[in-house]
Amino acid sequence: MSGNTSGDIDESLYSRQLYVLGADAMKKMSASNVLIVGLKGLGCEVAKNIVLAGVKSVTLYDPSPVVISDLSTQFFLHQEDVGKPRAQVSAPRLAELNQYVPVSVLDTKLTPEAIATFKCVVVTDIPQQQKLEISEAAHQNNVYFISTETRGLFGYTFNDFGKDFVVVDPTGEEPLSGMVANIEQAEEGVVMCLDETRHGLEDGQFVTFSEVQGMTELNDCEPRKVKVIGPYTFSIGDTRGLSAYTRGGLFKQVKMPVVLNFKSFKSALEEPEYFYSDFSKFDRPAQLHVGFQALHAFAAANNGRMPRPGNDDDATEVIRLANQINDAWSQKTELDDKLLKQLAYQATGDLSPMVAVFGGLVAQEVLKACTGKFSPINNFMYFDALECLPVGFEPKEADLAPVGSRYDGQIAVFGREFQEKLSNYREFLVGSGAIGCEMLKNWAMMGIASGENGVIHVTDMDTIEKSNLNRQFLFRPADVGKLKSDTAAEAVAKMNPDIAGKIVTHQDRVGLETEVVYNDEFYESIDGVTNALDNVVARKYMDQRCVFYRKPLLESGTLGTKGNTQVVIPHLTESYSASQDPAEKQIPICTLKNFPHAIEHTIQWARDLFEGLFTQPAESVNAYLSTPDYIDKAFATVGDSVKIETLNKIRSFLVTDKPMAFADCVAWARKNFEELYNNAPQQLLFNFPADAVTSSGQPFWSPPKRVPTAVTFDPASDLHIDFIMAAANLHAFNYGLKGSRDRDQIKQLAAAVTVPKFVPKSGVKIQVNENEDPGAGVESDADGLSALVASMPDPAEFAGVRLAPADFEKDDDSNFHIDFITAASNLRASNYGIEPEDRFRTKQIAGKIIPAIATTTSLVTGLVCLELYKLIGSVSRDGQTVRKVDDYKNGFINLALPFFGFSEPIPPVKTKCNDSEFTEWDSFDYDHDITLQELIDDFEKTHKLELTMVSSGVSMLYASFYSKKKLESRLPMKVSELVKSVTGKDVPAHTKWVMLDVCCEDAEGEDVEVPAIHVNVRN
Repeated sequence: MSGNTSGDIDESLYSRQLYVLGADAMKKMSASNVLIVGLKGLGCEVAKNIVLAGVKSVTLYDPSPVVISDLSTQFFLHQEDVGKPRAQVSAPRLAELNQYVPVSVLDTKLTPEAIATFKCVVVTDIPQQQKLEISEAAHQNNVYFISTETRGLFGYTFNDFGKDFVVVDPTGEEPLSGMVANIEQAEEGVVMCLDETRHGLEDGQFVTFSEVQGMTELNDCEPRKVKVIGPYTFSIGDTRGLSAYTRGGLFKQVKMPVVLNFKSFKSALEEPEYFYSDFSKFDRPAQLHVGFQALHAFAAANNGRMPRPGNDDDATEVIRLANQINDAWSQKTELDDKLLKQLAYQATGDLSPMVAVFGGLVAQEVLKACTGKFSPINNFMYFDALECLPVGFEPKEADLAPVGSRYDGQIAVFGREFQEKLSNYREFLVGSGAIGCEMLKNWAMMGIASGENGVIHVTDMDTIEKSNLNRQFLFRPADVGKLKSDTAAEAVAKMNPDIAGKIVTHQDRVGLETEVVYNDEFYESIDGVTNALDNVVARKYMDQRCVFYRKPLLESGTLGTKGNTQVVIPHLTESYSASQDPAEKQIPICTLKNFPHAIEHTIQWARDLFEGLFTQPAESVNAYLSTPDYIDKAFATVGDSVKIETLNKIRSFLVTDKPMAFADCVAWARKNFEELYNNAPQQLLFNFPADAVTSSGQPFWSPPKRVPTAVTFDPASDLHIDFIMAAANLHAFNYGLKGSRDRDQIKQLAAAVTVPKFVPKSGVKIQVNENEDPGAGVESDADGLSALVASMPDPAEFAGVRLAPADFEKDDDSNFHIDFITAASNLRASNYGIEPEDRFRTKQIAGKIIPAIATTTSLVTGLVCLELYKLIGSVSRDGQTVRKVDDYKNGFINLALPFFGFSEPIPPVKTKCNDSEFTEWDSFDYDHDITLQELIDDFEKTHKLELTMVSSGVSMLYASFYSKKKLESRLPMKVSELVKSVTGKDVPAHTKWVMLDVCCEDAEGEDVEVPAIHVNVRN
C-alpha cells in the first residue's frame, strides 16, 4: 500500500497543518526546543500556537506574580491565580493542548548557557536592557531571537535569525508546471507553452524539464533560470548547443533556497529595516521605532513603570525622550507628537485582538526559524490600529484609570464607558470551529456580553473530531464526539466567569429550514453577526439575512497561511455577496474519461469511480427494492442510455454478480481491474491508434493528450494488490460480508481469477471533445430497454434486503476509502505515464481538504475583533458623528511571504429611481398588512410608478396582464391572504416580514429598478 510521506507524524491530529507545512518542516519542528520569556497575554498566545503546531518542547520563563490586569488577555489565568508565578500557573494548562509537546518552566536565571540550549527564543514583556542581553547571548550562540510587544493598539515584532539563514521554500506554493508546445534553439531559448493555461512563472525562478522529445538534454537538467516573455512564453538561456526540439515535454518549477542575513537586536535598533504592514501608514514605522524606545527609556527612569493611561505629564516626558532619541539617531525622522501621545496613553493597554494578531504572526515566525519554511520578517514590523478608538473619543485620565478589574488592560485604551458598551453587546456567532473558538476566546477576554443585557448566540451542528484538536484550541482529547458549540461555550465561560450563562448555544444549520429558530424576533434582538463558516453557501445565506435585517456582518476565512477579513456595514459597504470569486475551474468530462494528463485528473476520476462502484449502485438497489413503480418514477425524465446503465447495475448487484463470500468480492475486484486498466485503454487505442491523425493532418495524440498503455495484472505488484484489497473490502461492505486484510490470501485469490481475453469492438463511440454527448458510447434501443426491464428481478423476492452504500469519509483510515482512490488513481496514472501521487496528497485532493494552521486563524480573528471595536464605537456619544467607511479595513494576509494588504470596504452600488437613489440595503417598508390594491395605489401616488408584477419567492402574486376576473379576486386581498391564496400555505407563524419583489414602469413606460418591498403581516 502507498506509504505515508509524513512518517511517524500523527496524521490524524496534524493532517490539516501537514498540508500547510509539509512533512519535512514538521520533522524539523519536532526537533526544535523553544523558549518563551514573558507569560502575559502575548507570550501565552505565542506559546499556545506553537504548542498546537507541534515543536519538540516549549519552555516558559516568567517568575513574576499574576496580577488582576493580566486577565485582560491571558486566557489561561484565573482570578484565583493572582499572586502565583505566571509561568508555573500557565505551564500545565498549555501542556493540555498537545500530548506530543512537553511544556516546562525554566527555574534558573536566563544565562547565556541556558539560552544556548534552545533553537529559538521569544521575548515579550520584559525591560529593554534584558532584551538586549538575551539577544546578544542568542546571537553569539546561533539561537534564533524574536522580540515582540503590544501596547494598546500598537505593536511590533523583530527577528534575528543570524547569518546565512537558509529559507528552503520562500512561498510554500505548489511548484508550477505545464506542458510544452515548442522550444527554440537560440541564445535566449524561448519555451512556448500550450494555450490551455498561463505558465504563472516570474523572472528569476527556475525550471527543469521532462518528457521532451528531440531536445532531450533538457530532461532532468539542472534548474535553468527563467525570464518571462509573455503569459505563455519564457526563456531559459542558451539552447543553441542542444538538439532540435521535436515535440512534447513538461516543465516544472524548482524551488531554490534563499540565504538571508540578519542584524542583531542592538544593531537593528540603530539601523532598522521595516516590513510594512499597512502602506497607508508609510510614515508610522520609523516614528513607532523611536516611540517604543522612548517608552522603555521612560520605564527605566521610573522603576519599570510605564506611562499612566491618559496622563499628560507622563505623555509629555515620553515625547521629550522620543525627541532626544531621535536627535541622536543616524536615521532621524519627523515625529508626530499626537501619535506619540497616543502611544504613551496606551502603554499599559493590553488588548486581546492585538495579542491575537501578534501571537499568530510571531508564532509563525518561530515556525519559520525552526524549519526554514516560508520567508521571515527581516527585521522590524510595526503595526497600529488607532482607527479602533471610538468616534469622538477624548481620553480622560479618570475614565482610563485602572479599577482593579480583569478588563483594566482594555479600559486603559478605551475607557470605562466603552467597556460598558462591550459588556452589553449582543452578537450571533455562526460556527464554532477554528475561527469560532478563537473568536469566543477573544470575546471572553474583551468582556463581550458580560453585562446585564449582553448575549452571545453561537451555533454549530458539528461534533468534535481528533483532527480539530490541532487548531480548535478550546477542545481537548476527552471532548472528541461532543458538540462543538456546547463545548466551546463551556470552555470560554471558565476563562471568564463573567460570561457564564451569557452564551446561548444552538446546533442548527443556518438556512431556510431553520428560519423558525432564527426568525424576525431573533434578528431584531441582536446587534450583529460574525461568520466563522467554511462554505460559501452558508456565508451567502447569512449575508442575505444581514442585508434583510440590516445587521452588520463580520466575515473571515483562512486557507493555509492565507487569510482574509471583510466588514459589511448596513448602507455603508457592499454586502458579502455583491462581489464573488471566479467559479472553480471544472475538469472537462472527456479529459476525465479518456484523456487525463495530470494527477488531479486521475484522482477526480478515481473519486467518481468510488461513487460509481460503492455508493450509487447500492443506493439504486435500495430505491428499486423499496419504491413502488420505481422504473416509471425514477426514469420519467431521463434518456434510454441512463436507464439501461442504471438497470444493468441494479441487476448486476442483485443477481448476476451478487457475492456470497469474500472470495467473490475479490473476483469482482479483479474483473473490474481488467476492465478499467487493460480493456478500456485497448479500446481507446483501437479507436484512436498511437499514430492516428486528425482531419487537419495533425497527430491525434498531441499534447495535452497522452497515449495510454494497457496494464497487465501482476499479483506481485503492491499497487495492483492495493486496488484489489480496497475494492474487494468495499464491495463486501456493500453486502455486509466480512472483509479481509490478509494480502497473501487476496493475492492468491486474485491470481486464481480467470478473465476473458479482451477483443476491441468496432462502432464504440468515445467522447473526444467537451461539447459532445458524454453518453454517446452507450448503446440505446427501445427493444433492448424493454427486454432489460422485463428481465429485472421482482423486488418482492428480496423482502428485507438492503445494501449498505459507502458514504465517502476521508478521515477514517480504516475504511479503505482513500486506499481505493489512491490505488485507482495511481493505476490510471500508470496507464497514461503520469507521475503517481502518495496517499496523503491524494487524500487532500479527493477530500477537498482545506489546509489550516492555528497561526493564521489566530491572526485573522484578531483582525476581525479590531473591526468589532470599530462597530461598537461607530457613533459618537452625542449621536452626531458616525464612523466613516475609510476607518474600516478589509484585510488579506499571507504569513508565508509575509504579506499584509488592507483596503477600504467598497461602498454599495447606488441605483437611481426618479429623483432618489437606493442601494441593496434599502427597501420599501410597510408596517401593516397592506392590500394589493393599496400597494399599487401607493406606488403610483408616492413614487409615480406603475407596478406591473409582484412576486414572493418563486410565486407570482400579481401581473398587470392577468385576467379581469383574477385581478378582481386578488386586488382586495391583504398580502398575507394573497400569499396563502397563491401558494396554498399560510405565511409561517414565525415570519413577521414578507419580502416582495416587484417590476415597475415609469410614466414613459420604461422599466425601472426599485428596492424590494417588506410588509409586516403581523401588524
